[in-house]
Amino acid sequence: MPSGPVDNIILLADCYKSSHYKVYPPGTTKLYAYFESRGGKYPYTVFFGLQYILKRWLCGPVLTKEMVAEAKQVIGQVFKRDDVFNEAGWNYVVEHHGGRLPLRIKAVPEGSVLPTKNVLFTVENTDPAVPWLTNFFETILVQAWYPMTVATASSVYRQLITHYLHLTHDTDEMAEYMLHDAGYRGVSSVESAALGGAAHMLSFKSSDTVAGTSLLRKFYGLEGVAGYSTPSSEHSTVTSWGRNRELQSHRHMLDTYHQGDAGCVCDSYDIWKCLEEMWGGELKELVLERGQRGGCVYLRPDSGDPKDVVLKSLEILGKAFGTESNKKGYKMLPSCVKVIQSDGIDLHSLWEILKHIEEHGWSTSSVFFGAGAALLQKVNRDTQKCAYKVSYAEVEGEGMEVFKQPITDSGKTSKKGRLTLERGEDGTYITVQHGKGDLAKDLLVPIFEDGTLLQEYTFEEVKQRADQGLQDFDIIKFLQESKN
Repeated sequence: MPSGPVDNIILLADCYKSSHYKVYPPGTTKLYAYFESRGGKYPYTVFFGLQYILKRWLCGPVLTKEMVAEAKQVIGQVFKRDDVFNEAGWNYVVEHHGGRLPLRIKAVPEGSVLPTKNVLFTVENTDPAVPWLTNFFETILVQAWYPMTVATASSVYRQLITHYLHLTHDTDEMAEYMLHDAGYRGVSSVESAALGGAAHMLSFKSSDTVAGTSLLRKFYGLEGVAGYSTPSSEHSTVTSWGRNRELQSHRHMLDTYHQGDAGCVCDSYDIWKCLEEMWGGELKELVLERGQRGGCVYLRPDSGDPKDVVLKSLEILGKAFGTESNKKGYKMLPSCVKVIQSDGIDLHSLWEILKHIEEHGWSTSSVFFGAGAALLQKVNRDTQKCAYKVSYAEVEGEGMEVFKQPITDSGKTSKKGRLTLERGEDGTYITVQHGKGDLAKDLLVPIFEDGTLLQEYTFEEVKQRADQGLQDFDIIKFLQESKN
């Protein structure tokens, strides 16, 4: 297959970055920048994705004179002038560093869970001749916002599901399979699917976005797969049989995949007839037989008000297949049949469903979920208010703090000086500013220097760190406050 649309690292930045090398103070030899979540929708951040960016774009000899020549032509035409592009500076990197980037990056280990408003990584130039490089690559480095935000959102989904399992079920062992990633088709690109899909897999093992596994195998040392799925029907595989043969379409699905689990969409026509007369009637024995062999049929509504549709589906199936009560007194469907709701799922609709069925005496264990666009696409850089800012510079041999402090938005005030990330006496994370931190206590790890990756994490390491890092978090209080 052809390579991607951008293969030249000089073109990985917003165009205006190419004009900045001339407008830093004369005598500037050092720029030091940092990246953080300044706040946003969620009170904490699961850090993930920087390793992909570094390995994909910045490691090794990544710059050639041919790239410099191409970028000179492109940037010159973009600005309609020939005095912007830094031809000499880029050729210096080729000639003096063999095309490797003279930058140093320190970062919190991937999978770390931190409160917002803490430094996540820092960047500085290692060659005083090219301080502008520190800020030039802001564009590509800041794109860590996307996998980081999806990883954070998925962890919040996981905490919500776990909360209701603790409330209505005897165990939370199945939680990591209860939110299926159905977002591959709903994102802007294959790369987005891979990054978002991989981020989701830090919290859940259920996914149709196989691109996430591909990324983890290539960039995070994964062996095997990280997300699992099951043969499932869609509307085309049902409606192609015709309305009068809907029953045969479902029977054919069960006969074709007669072992293990199977998923079947039920609302192609009349979902209530489908559940009552087909699944609870003519197909019931096939479902029960599958259950005896250890399999389960997941029946999927795909329209209507999610909380009402899920509850009515449970009631119909409970009447047809029977229920049992767990130790906490909540009703459960037998293990051979479950409901899976994928339509209209976001954090608040998921909460509404879980709360609604709990109020009607149902255990969370009888319903599984899927999420698409809300999981992988309905996020942006401001979801967690991610920002990359220069906080320290050296000019004419003198160090100086660099910061912004807009009177129109104090929330955009940036940090000052060199930074360390440390733990306070109570164990909380603290970002120490003004170069006053203790380097021996700094939790930021050197991960990249002069084109070489210094620290590489496996997916299992990242996932384990993310699992262990989740703090006590009142998910219901958070949802109540964010709804208001």
